[in-house]
Amino acid sequence: MEDQFNKDASPGSFSGQATGTAARMKEEVTDKLTTAKDKVGDFGRKAVDTIDAQRAPAASTLDKTASALHQTGEKVGSAAHATGDKIQATADYLRQTDVKGMMNDVHDLVKRYPGQSLAVAAVVGFLFARVFRSND
Repeated sequence: MEDQFNKDASPGSFSGQATGTAARMKEEVTDKLTTAKDKVGDFGRKAVDTIDAQRAPAASTLDKTASALHQTGEKVGSAAHATGDKIQATADYLRQTDVKGMMNDVHDLVKRYPGQSLAVAAVVGFLFARVFRSND
């Protein structure tokens, strides 16, 4: 009976099994990585599509705000007109620039003004933390 176990457990069969197991594990890891890359890519594309879909409504809202400021600007003065002009320019920028263009513009601003960019990032991070903490 011991011979039967020894016959099946030859040294060459263990190395063959180990090689087969390693190959299967490598194949499984490769499949998982490919699936993960595909999911991340799909998520990124969906995020860009969602942002692109929201550009037009945001620009429209900014247009309405700008015209309301221009209408009340006659009562308040030139500050409201200047604010309305800035909001109108922002609405035009949103309509004319896609997400990649916006990312390039942000990248250029961060390179040009690193200190101010860091301060803005800290403030935005603080505000996001406050919003998410208050939701809990």
